[in-house]
Amino acid sequence: MTFARATIAGAGLAGLSAAVRLVEAGLTVRIADSAAQAGGRCRSYHDPQLGLTIDNGNHLVLAGNRSVAAFRETIGAATPLAGPDHADFAFANLAGGDRWTIRMNDGVLPWWVLSKRRRVPGTGALDYLKLAGLLRDAAADAVGDRIDATGPVWDKLMAPVLLAVLNTPPETGSARLTAAVLRESLLRGGKATLPRIAEPSLAAAFIDPALAWLAARGTPFTPGRRLRAIETPGDRATALDWGAGLEPVADDEAVILAVPPWVATALLPEISAPDAFHAIVNGHFAIAPPEGAAAMLGLLGGTAEWLFAFPDRISVTVSAADAIVDLDREELARRFWADIQSAYRFSAPMPAWQIVKEKRATFAATPEQDAKRPATATRWRNLFLAGDWTRTGLPATIEGALRSGETAARLAIGARTR
Repeated sequence: MTFARATIAGAGLAGLSAAVRLVEAGLTVRIADSAAQAGGRCRSYHDPQLGLTIDNGNHLVLAGNRSVAAFRETIGAATPLAGPDHADFAFANLAGGDRWTIRMNDGVLPWWVLSKRRRVPGTGALDYLKLAGLLRDAAADAVGDRIDATGPVWDKLMAPVLLAVLNTPPETGSARLTAAVLRESLLRGGKATLPRIAEPSLAAAFIDPALAWLAARGTPFTPGRRLRAIETPGDRATALDWGAGLEPVADDEAVILAVPPWVATALLPEISAPDAFHAIVNGHFAIAPPEGAAAMLGLLGGTAEWLFAFPDRISVTVSAADAIVDLDREELARRFWADIQSAYRFSAPMPAWQIVKEKRATFAATPEQDAKRPATATRWRNLFLAGDWTRTGLPATIEGALRSGETAARLAIGARTR
């Protein structure tokens, strides 16, 4: 089968990534999304309550994320990602009052664990060697099956970091996915582990330049268009229903489904997909952070877990937030504001705020759910899947979403050239 064109359902990062690579290869592409704007979970919008443009969530990437770098280079994203010059991770224990900063060295050899001033207080170099258990073959194991999930290294470094990465209680998270993240970050040294934050927004860093790049090449994006059904009578998708009746799929047309897993399984009930999810709760406060505030601060002993200091606001993220996602929004705002004041050591009336909840933010990154992730190729020769919930080898991250789009495009392009 030779594909000359492609239709993509879903304009999150996975769909946009696929579209960019297909257009690069010379295919005619159209892309649509049920939402009023592109971006999926990485969308930005102007919030009238704050009077600011905010992101739907606080998404972090690392300097070593190769697909992030390649995607941004292709689409000409001129706004640089913000972040420190070195892989420094600051923490504060709101319950105990102690503070510490992990300072990783730039090179591959992790000599930072030999320095008391760079590692977790009260730990020794041998404590970090125990983490090597995560790097053994561990396809079906949870993190807690491979290492001792106790002690200061776990409590003050690994647990908060893995909770954010996996959006799953870390001791129950997949050891295989955890090892993949460690191999692409920590084991490549501090330069690859540099945290990078989209400023002024995710839209400016990813979505807007991608849409502009596609538009300049004649690729239309249609918002507010929901794919309602796919006809698959044999070994190919033959028609798509966007709400106005069936539209035939041309013989030379590939279809890429870049939608959430529950949408994908509703359209294609026979595919496998994760079916357990965890929430994320974000809070945004319209106040400039105090002078000298860390751009990113991990918190223990409070409700908030990570603080992000933007020039015009302070943002909060809580991962695997199932226990608090149903709380009253004002109650959450007051809890977060109390944590912010304690963490930054200042006192002020609570400013304008906004709470953003996502009950099904990502799939639960457990071994059981990881095993349910489908491959990109399907039994239908012109139908491909994309999304951070597909079998990317990574947890549900921006990097994983972009890679899934690359894979879908590559398979379609490969089929085209055969």
